[in-house]
Amino acid sequence: MITAAQIRAARALLGLDQRRLAEAAGLSLPTIQRMEGSAGQVRGNVESLVRVVEALERAGIELIGEGAPSTGVGRGVRLKAQEATP
Repeated sequence: MITAAQIRAARALLGLDQRRLAEAAGLSLPTIQRMEGSAGQVRGNVESLVRVVEALERAGIELIGEGAPSTGVGRGVRLKAQEATP
């Protein structure tokens, strides 16, 4: 659904700290900290994940899934595919 890196990057683009994201999503600060501390895909309560995604989208973030095209307009960033190391 969403990775910890996406949450951190989205906060950086918006200039939000973890506390403000928690408030916008109606979650506790420790919940956001746990989500961002996850390796790869965020693990947690699905309802909490949905709240974070909705809060980021309301704030103007477009989350792009792996291999999915961007449907929005405007500036943004995207990670390039990592080359496999031998």
